[in-house]
Amino acid sequence: MVNIAVLGYGTVGSGVVEVINTNYESISKKAGQEINIKYVLDLRDFPENPIQEKIVHDYNIILNDEEVDIVVEVMGGIEPAYTYVKSALEKGKSVATSNKELVAKHGSELIALAKEKDINFLFEASVGGGIPIIRPLNQSLTADEICEITGILNGTTNFILTKMRQDGSDFEDVLKEAQALGYAERNPAADVEGYDACRKIAILSSLAYGRQVDYEDIYTEGITKITAKDMVFAEAFGYAIKLLGSSRRENGSIYCMVAPAMISEANPLYSVNGVFNGIFVKGNVLGDVMFYGSGAGKLPTASAVVSDIVDEVKHLHTNIMTRWSSKKMTLADIEGSKKRFYVRMEGSLSGRKKEVESVFGAIAATEIESIPNEFAFITEVMSEKEYKEKAKTISGILNRIRVDR
Repeated sequence: MVNIAVLGYGTVGSGVVEVINTNYESISKKAGQEINIKYVLDLRDFPENPIQEKIVHDYNIILNDEEVDIVVEVMGGIEPAYTYVKSALEKGKSVATSNKELVAKHGSELIALAKEKDINFLFEASVGGGIPIIRPLNQSLTADEICEITGILNGTTNFILTKMRQDGSDFEDVLKEAQALGYAERNPAADVEGYDACRKIAILSSLAYGRQVDYEDIYTEGITKITAKDMVFAEAFGYAIKLLGSSRRENGSIYCMVAPAMISEANPLYSVNGVFNGIFVKGNVLGDVMFYGSGAGKLPTASAVVSDIVDEVKHLHTNIMTRWSSKKMTLADIEGSKKRFYVRMEGSLSGRKKEVESVFGAIAATEIESIPNEFAFITEVMSEKEYKEKAKTISGILNRIRVDR
């Protein structure tokens, strides 16, 4: 029997307990040993819940119990999670976590510590909820050099953008609906400003390239400036707007970015709608691979956590190699990255087309009868720096969105 302790009995923590209890026999069979939840750490008591008999309020009880082999951290945030996880690893206990903030900030350090102790620090649930992506990057795709990872990594923003497109609603209205449905927090900044997706693409990039990618170095732009008008123009051009986290090799440099992008039906992420996530990976040998599924939620995330627990039970006191060194990856300045740009502008197309073409060159342009005194166009391919310089020389730009393939 292997004893585990769960840190936090919130949404994911209660999900982990539920998954283990529901599929106890099959999970234990796959792990090769029975898995026993010995402790659950939480500040609260749950007097009407059978879990109460396992509740402890002092982490040191778990830390100092030599019978506990695996600690499951599902508290979220940096502290006290970092202190708890580090001390558990130092004590020779493997750790499974769903905490993207912790992994993005301290992943390389905690991986190195686990390797030193010949135990494991696993974090499948930190990106994509129930979608298996960490393990494939770390094991299945090791024969490839990763050329690109691009993903819809946040279910809240994908729900908002999908509803805006389908219903013709504005951002603020759909945000309120998302909050009412429980998809968005009361303070939605982490989602709508792109910070959540930024941490996730940092984790994926660090694994893909084997070096530390700091999320603070990644250009990040949210969806708060996207309007119903942009959705109408995007539809006219044959595109959908998605918040993408991307990491790409271009001419020997690595570009990382989180930002809204227009994508066509040819892009495999085009049809990823609602709260679902999709992650596209391109390898230099394998080619294109697509991962799709529930990117969040109690049971999908808990399922990914439990898969890590099973892996750790099967590899007690045997480190599973993870290709992520503490050596920092220097990202290229996004000003050198090249794309086409969608631009929404004041005025009429007939009245301003020559002016626009004198600045941006050849464009594909349209205007919509229901949106008077505005038109939109898509530029030819140019660098971020070129676009910024050109945009400074012309008035009336209302919005711009990058156009992906």
